[in-house]
Amino acid sequence: MTETIRLATRGSDLALRQAQRVADALDSRRRTVELVEVETTGDAVRDELIHRLGKTGAFVRSLDEKVIDGDVDAAVHSMKDMPTEFPDELVVAGVPERASPGDVLVTPDGDTLDSLPDGATVGTSSLRRKAQLLAARPDLDVQPLRGNVDTRVQKLLAPSLQAEHERRLEAEDDEGEAEDEDGDDADRYDRPPEEWFDDLAEIERQALGREIETRFDGIVLAEAGLQRTGLLAQVETERLPETFVPAAGQGALAVTACDGDVGQTLQNELDHPRTRVETTVERTILGTLGGGCVAPVGIHAVVRGEYVQASVRVLSQDGTEEIEATRDLPIERHPEAAREFADELADRGAADLIQRARRDA
Repeated sequence: MTETIRLATRGSDLALRQAQRVADALDSRRRTVELVEVETTGDAVRDELIHRLGKTGAFVRSLDEKVIDGDVDAAVHSMKDMPTEFPDELVVAGVPERASPGDVLVTPDGDTLDSLPDGATVGTSSLRRKAQLLAARPDLDVQPLRGNVDTRVQKLLAPSLQAEHERRLEAEDDEGEAEDEDGDDADRYDRPPEEWFDDLAEIERQALGREIETRFDGIVLAEAGLQRTGLLAQVETERLPETFVPAAGQGALAVTACDGDVGQTLQNELDHPRTRVETTVERTILGTLGGGCVAPVGIHAVVRGEYVQASVRVLSQDGTEEIEATRDLPIERHPEAAREFADELADRGAADLIQRARRDA
């Protein structure tokens, strides 16, 4: 075991925060950790949607190559980004305790999914989220949205904040007259624009300077990502219902390493057994179905005593067709039971939906 554990990570704010969580856990066990930033294919190709980046693993392969080549000892990934096809040289050495696995709708003014206006524009980079949104609200205009978590939030907040800033500047130019169109909001601008700006959160200040390409009424993000970046308390969110089944591994981290002393040490010091079982079921079902990130597939597993309750939802890209089921799998043979469950779903039509999604992608 090396004296210093070198952990590869992407350079985004979320990735660095996640890697630091792993580093802190190891530090509490008196391990010295060095974080090594690595640019990945997914980071370099910024104008392409995730499902068009060639194949799954766009944010993973570059980090794992560093591990295999011996440049680092391990790599920290968001588990939902990891392909189910895995290099023989590597193992998922550590699976820390999972954060919230679900999705949230983020809006500028606290709208819910039900209260969004007809034809509202909702942003997401995920085929799964798009299909589930359209299944719930076929009228929505779901538009692509790329970028780190903070960038996506800025794109959402920018139009309303910039409009508010402009109104305040105009009011100041009009000698402080701040009545709205109805004439009943005279004290709305009781502070100069500079003081208003000073009271904004940092994410709001950054949004003021962002160029607007698409005006979003809402965006859908992983709750865990917002929580880990410290943004969850700064934005208006609605936790989406259980019918919005998350991606396999969402909310979980995976630390990959070569099989050996380092891998065993990381497993001993980082692994959370319940999360390991749940994500194993999810990734086994995904791998058996062959969904990857090119098909709208949601899979969520929860340990409930002697069983693992697995919920699966496979949809067409437009959300008009779907295969869904929930099954209690015996925990003592959860990998085999997960494969059997996936085979049954494939026979019921899930394989056809996934194949069609692959062709469309």
